[in-house]
Amino acid sequence: MSAPDRGVKGLTSYIGLSALDDQPAPDRRHTMEGTFVPDASTLNITTPEVQASVESGCRPTRWQRCVAVLAGKAPARAPLSTVAAMTVCGVAVMLLLVALGVVLHEPLLIPPLAASAALVFAAPGLPLAQPRSVVGGQLISAGIGLAAVAVGGASLWTAAVAAGLTIGAMAWARTPHSPASATAVVVVLTDPPPLHFLGLLTLATLVIVGAGVLVGKVDRVDHKYPAYWW
Repeated sequence: MSAPDRGVKGLTSYIGLSALDDQPAPDRRHTMEGTFVPDASTLNITTPEVQASVESGCRPTRWQRCVAVLAGKAPARAPLSTVAAMTVCGVAVMLLLVALGVVLHEPLLIPPLAASAALVFAAPGLPLAQPRSVVGGQLISAGIGLAAVAVGGASLWTAAVAAGLTIGAMAWARTPHSPASATAVVVVLTDPPPLHFLGLLTLATLVIVGAGVLVGKVDRVDHKYPAYWW
């Protein structure tokens, strides 16, 4: 061994690099030309087409890479039966709110409640969709909206403050429900009769939660609603 070789070997031994010689080589496949082909974990690509291409020993094409990027990392698409069930039940509960509003001569279907129904049927496992959050969050936001309009009047400035206060109040009360912030805005801008509005809001939220419970019992999927009541 020449002097330079001895010096290099001594240096690597000193800094601990010689231990690398004992490590197994990474599992890297090569094409016949010797070009490295990374596996799916190296590419961070999970689409079936690209994964099949990599496992076959071929590089993914540019088109396959574009498809993988567009696919993103969103959760897998729900089964068609589940999508159909949540769609039908969503339409049904909206129509039910409209029908109740016609009977009571009051509009029950307001935008925040439509958003609440969307959470209950499309994301029934989220904390935002649980009964505690749906009913409690909506009532908290309505109370804050009524207090805000009583103090500051019906204006966009007051509505903005009420919506912001609702976020903090729901977080403190452990009733997170994003559509409820919109309820505070609606209350400030419309200034409804307090007790009358709170009664209608309670009825509407109970209808939405009840419909979600029925769907959870009828729909044969891997989730049940609610995940918890309180």
